[in-house]
Amino acid sequence: MQHPIPLTMRELSRYAILQQLLAKKINGTEAAQQLRLTTRQVRRLKRKVERHGPQGLAHASRGRRSNRRLSDSTVQSVLKILKARYADFKPTFACEKLSEHHKIHLSAESIRQIMIQGSLWRAKSRRTRSAYHAWRERKASYGELEQFDGSYEAWFEDRAPRCCLLAAIDDATGKITQAKFVGNEGVKAVCGFWKGYAETHGKPLGVYLDRHSTYKINAKTLADDPQALTQFERSMRQLDIDVIHAFSPQAKGRIERLFGTLQDRLVKELRLAGVCPVPEANQFLEETFVPRFNAQFGTLARKRGDLHRALVLQERKQLETIFAIHESRKVQSDFTVLYEGLWLQLAPSQPVLVRHKEVVEIEERQSGAHSPLPVGL
Repeated sequence: MQHPIPLTMRELSRYAILQQLLAKKINGTEAAQQLRLTTRQVRRLKRKVERHGPQGLAHASRGRRSNRRLSDSTVQSVLKILKARYADFKPTFACEKLSEHHKIHLSAESIRQIMIQGSLWRAKSRRTRSAYHAWRERKASYGELEQFDGSYEAWFEDRAPRCCLLAAIDDATGKITQAKFVGNEGVKAVCGFWKGYAETHGKPLGVYLDRHSTYKINAKTLADDPQALTQFERSMRQLDIDVIHAFSPQAKGRIERLFGTLQDRLVKELRLAGVCPVPEANQFLEETFVPRFNAQFGTLARKRGDLHRALVLQERKQLETIFAIHESRKVQSDFTVLYEGLWLQLAPSQPVLVRHKEVVEIEERQSGAHSPLPVGL
C-alpha cells in the first residue's frame, strides 16, 4: 500500500479552492483568479483532483528515488577508498584527490553526503560572527604588498619533529610567492628567507606582518623610538621596503587564512607524497605544491604588471651584508671582541685605524662568517 504524500501549505490552499470549484460554489474563471493560473491550468488541476484526490496536487516525482541517484555499489566503493586513504580529509579536498588519483569524478557535495553517510564527516551548523571586522580591498598590483608570517605545526605529523613554515602571500593575487620550512621564526631564518626572496623576485613595495619580537621591538622604553630597529627592520630599510605591523591577526587575514588552509592541505599532501626531511620538503614546496596551489587558488590582480623592483648591482653585491646580523661590541686591550661566547681576534691589518676600547660592529652572515667593522662605516 502506497503511503500518502504530505502536502505543502500552498498545495493545501489550492485544494481548498478546487473543492469549492468541484462543489460549483465558484466557476473556473473565479478559481483561476484566486489561484493566479489560467483557466486551462485550472481544468488540468481539477481533473487530477477528481482522479487522485488531494494527492494529485503533489509533484509526481515527490517521494520517489531519483533516476540520477548514485548506485549503492558506487557509494560503497567510494566509501572504501575514503576510509582507507582520505578518512581525515575534508569533502572538497577528498573530491579532488579521488578525481586526481582514482579517476572518480563526482561533485564535492556528493562526496560530502557519502562521507556523512560513512561517519567520516559531520555537517556543521552555520556560525554567527561574534565581532564586526571591516573589509579591506585587495591591493591593485602584484608585488605591491606581501603578507608574511610563520607557523609552527607538526607539518610531517609523527614522521619528523615539529618545525616552522615561513610563507609570504601576495595581497593582490592571493598567490604564495615563497614558502620555506625552517627550524624557528628567529632572525637568521627570517633574514635568510627574505634574502632568497629578494634574489628570486626582487623587492616588493611593502611587507605586512605581526609584531613578533623578530620583526618589532616591543619594549615600552623603545617601542616608540624610530631609531630602534630590529635586524629585520634594518635590512628592509636598507632595501627601501616598507614594513607594516598589524595590531591583530584579522588585519593580516590573508596570511592567517593561508596557514589555516596549509595546516589541512599541505600536511596531507606531504603524507601522500611520502615527503619527510626538510630539504626534500622545501623542494616539494617549490616544485610541486606552490605552483599547483597558485594555479587553483590564485586570482588576477586588478592592474597588470609587477611592482617588484629588481636589485641593482650594488645591492646584489651587498645582499649578504644587508641580511647579516649586526651587533656592536667594544674592543678589548688585546684587540679581541667577545661575541656570542666567542673571542674574536682582530687582524693586525685593518682598513681603518682601530684602537682598544673603541666600539666595532660585528657582522654575522648567513654563512656563519663573522666580520668586525668600525661603527659608522
